[in-house]
Amino acid sequence: MTHEKTINVDPSEIAKFSQIADKWWDKTGEFKPLHDINPLRLDYIDQHANLAGKAVLDVGCGGGILSESMARHGAASVLGVDMAELSLKTAQAHADAERVGNIAYRCVSVEDLAAEMPQSFDVVTCMEMLEHVPDPASIIRACAKLAKRDGWVFFSTINRNPKSYLHAVLGAEYVLNLVPKGTHDWQKFITPSELARMARLAGLDVVDTRGMSFNLLTRQYFLQDDVSVNYMVACKAAA
Repeated sequence: MTHEKTINVDPSEIAKFSQIADKWWDKTGEFKPLHDINPLRLDYIDQHANLAGKAVLDVGCGGGILSESMARHGAASVLGVDMAELSLKTAQAHADAERVGNIAYRCVSVEDLAAEMPQSFDVVTCMEMLEHVPDPASIIRACAKLAKRDGWVFFSTINRNPKSYLHAVLGAEYVLNLVPKGTHDWQKFITPSELARMARLAGLDVVDTRGMSFNLLTRQYFLQDDVSVNYMVACKAAA
């Protein structure tokens, strides 16, 4: 008796992002918030992990916004992986057009990649993805397995509480139109304590947690101690 392998992907999420795959690099379109927060993400990662000369993996890379910025920031190599092929084609086309040579993209699940390339990367990033998959703990375990000993693993996601529903769903999707309606499912949001527990069970040490917020007046994003809505986590793999 054979069992089909279950892939940790929500087909509706893949379809949703595939429909707008050509918009990834439109800085005024659906992905404007990702472009706006990218300098914050890049700086946070670099401050902890020092990207220069590092082998980097970007899990759930989408159209390559963060992947390409890390490649440009001095990483020796960047591999971006995602399960949405159309997004990867957009990412590769943009990297080719910009002549960013130290970057590659693959359509492969992070679990399969972890089985293929364990302990291969100095830095592993998984940003704005955990809230879009059926089993976030599986993603976290795979990211931990892919990191070299004493390597860095970074996550970002959205907290689950009434404030995050008000800000990330009602506010961002329906009032301010920062992201397309239906982008987020509040029930899939992850609290910092839940993420920290999953990280510890995967063998990661949580080093730092920082919140990201949006100033309505300046329409700028900034880092803060308040993690009640969007937040980033920096982890170290076992030495």
